[in-house]
Amino acid sequence: MTIDWANFTPWASLSGGVLLGVASALFILLNGRILGISGILGGLLPPKSGDTLWRVTFFLGMAAAPAVYALLAPSDMVRMPRIDAGFATIVIAGLLVGIGTRYGSGCTSGHGVCGLSRLSPRSLVATLSFMAAGFLTVAVVRHVF
Repeated sequence: MTIDWANFTPWASLSGGVLLGVASALFILLNGRILGISGILGGLLPPKSGDTLWRVTFFLGMAAAPAVYALLAPSDMVRMPRIDAGFATIVIAGLLVGIGTRYGSGCTSGHGVCGLSRLSPRSLVATLSFMAAGFLTVAVVRHVF
């Protein structure tokens, strides 16, 4: 294994993880809700009266965050992601993730960040399953195909 030193970003990754952890803790402390993306999105389908505005605002903030970062960050810190997949592959992967989050009663952010921090046994099993599936997928894609 070799490290791609040109794209190795430990400080950005660490600060992003800390930011996500702090946001998750504040969200549950201030709102009494779990900061799981699939749960927030699921609450919009179907929308409930009085519970829609904060969910829509949350998603608008998520969509706007990369543009705000690009405007505020130094130009050498802004990189376009490279995705080595076609449009159909991305759509199919997104659908599979959506199906998996429904079967798993939550997404990786909900179980991995929020559930584990609350010592939820269900979240531990879900996170181990997510990780095992990811490891298996990489092994198959890299070594079989």
